[in-house]
Amino acid sequence: MFATNEGTIDRALRVAVGVALIVWFFLDQGQGFWHYAKLIGAVPILTGLIGWCPLYSILGVSTCPMKKA
Repeated sequence: MFATNEGTIDRALRVAVGVALIVWFFLDQGQGFWHYAKLIGAVPILTGLIGWCPLYSILGVSTCPMKKA
C-alpha cells in the first residue's frame, strides 16, 4: 500500500475540518455551487483516516515524523 505521509496532528486537523464541512452542508439549507462545494469535506476525512495524501506525495512533503534507524 502507500507509505504514510501525514503526522498525527495533520490527520486530526484534516478529519476535523472535513467533518465540519460535511456538518455545515447538512445544516445549511442553501443551494447552488457553494452549497455543494462543502461536500469536498469528504476528501480530507478520507486522507486523514488513511494517513496518505496524494498531493503530499507529488510535492514530496511529509508531516509524518521520521523513524530513526
